[in-house]
Order: sequence, then structure tokens, then C-alpha cells
Amino acid sequence: MRFKIINTVIVLLLCAALVLAFFGFASFWYVLTFIVFYLLFLLTVSTNVRFNFFVKSISENRRIKDKQIALSFDDGPVENTLEILKILEKYEVKAGFFCIGKNIKDHPEIFRKIIEEEHLVGNHTYSHTRKMGALSVSTIIREIEDCNKIAKETAGIKMRLFRPPFGIVSPKTQKALRKTEMQSIGWSIRSFDAVLSSEEIILNRIKKRLKPGAVILLHDNNANTVNILEQLLLFLKNNHYKVIRPDKLLEINAYS
Repeated sequence: MRFKIINTVIVLLLCAALVLAFFGFASFWYVLTFIVFYLLFLLTVSTNVRFNFFVKSISENRRIKDKQIALSFDDGPVENTLEILKILEKYEVKAGFFCIGKNIKDHPEIFRKIIEEEHLVGNHTYSHTRKMGALSVSTIIREIEDCNKIAKETAGIKMRLFRPPFGIVSPKTQKALRKTEMQSIGWSIRSFDAVLSSEEIILNRIKKRLKPGAVILLHDNNANTVNILEQLLLFLKNNHYKVIRPDKLLEINAYS
């Protein structure tokens, strides 16, 4: 609704500016600049789920004052997920795993192991397509439902938490979430472990942004995430941070 209102206002302002420019009361360059800035604005809010512009996502819990944070992993389950689970067990930590449907199909035993070890699992679409922003509402619904279906068949659970691939959202995403009755979950600390190769840089990014109620985004399909995770957990322990499951931190239900 907010996007519809803003977009309508912008279109009306643009029409007025074009009329003024046509009659010589304004420069067409101002109109062009306005259009470019608006397009950049739309690009920014559609590629960052934290802005809550198109979709209402829960990305942190600002009410928490104690040193409590949550860890979340995207793009599994994969073989490397097993190494992640070992580290989490070693430090007695529970985390959240937002899983890709086709990966659940390929690694059902790992998916079940995540659940057996009492970690949270959530929906990360079935195919994790890079074309998320261009998909129709019906296609997004199918991506969500297919992932939920394979999770139900594999482990008997009905997931209700959804994380959009790459953090890309649009008004169509919101419609799909309403239809499927899913809750979007974001993050407050993006590690960029899927992009950066330096473990030191990744760790420093996380450390500088740490605060109570934060949700950290990592990826369990990157080999260096194992080393990063252990170093991070040591840092958190030494600095008296407690890691709890995302649903506990955010005070929401993970399953329905």
C-alpha cells in the first residue's frame, strides 16, 4: 500500500514536471535527473530487505538489551553444512538455516540432521534463482510452496519463515507472502562471506556491527565459513555474548 501511494505521488509529480518542462517553466534535465534518482531509489529498496519498503521483514530485535544475538545460515543444506553443525555443537549453540528446496531434495539426511540437533529451518525458495526480482507473483508462490512441500515430505514440518534470495524483494513478493502466509526474515549484520575471501575482513565486519538483538547472516555453502564461524564463536564467548535461535531472539513462531 505504501509503495502504491508513493508511486502514484511520484507519477503525478513527474507528469506535472513534464508539463512545466514542455512549456519552458522547467528544464528537461531536472526531469531526467528526478527519474534517475527515483529509479536508483527503487533499486536500493528492492535489493535490501532491511528497509521494509516493499515487504515487512523482521531483521533484529531492538527490544533486547542483554548481549543476545542470533546466527543464520543461507543456501544449504550442502555437505559443508555438516562441518557447520559440528562447530555449533562444539560451542553448544543453536542457529537458523534458511534452506533451498532443491538442496533439501539432494541432501535430505542433512536437512533432517539440522532439525534433529534443534536448529531452526526456514524457506529460502526452491531454486534460489537470481531472477527473483523479475518473477511473477504466481512463480514466487510456487517457489515458496515447492520448498515447503519438500521440507514437509522430508522432515514432517511446515515452515512459516521465509528469507528472500539475495535479499531481493518487490510488491510481488509481499503478495506471495500474504498468499502463502509466510513471514519474511532479514538480517541486521551481513557478513558478505559469499563475496569476500578474507576471513579477517569478514570477521571485522561482523564485530564492528555487533549489538544486542542482532541477526548475523552467513552461508553454509562456503568452505571458509567454518573457520570464520569458530573464530566468531570464540569472540562472542570471550565478549559475553549469548547466541540463541533466531525465532527465540525475534520472539516469533518458526513453524505452523
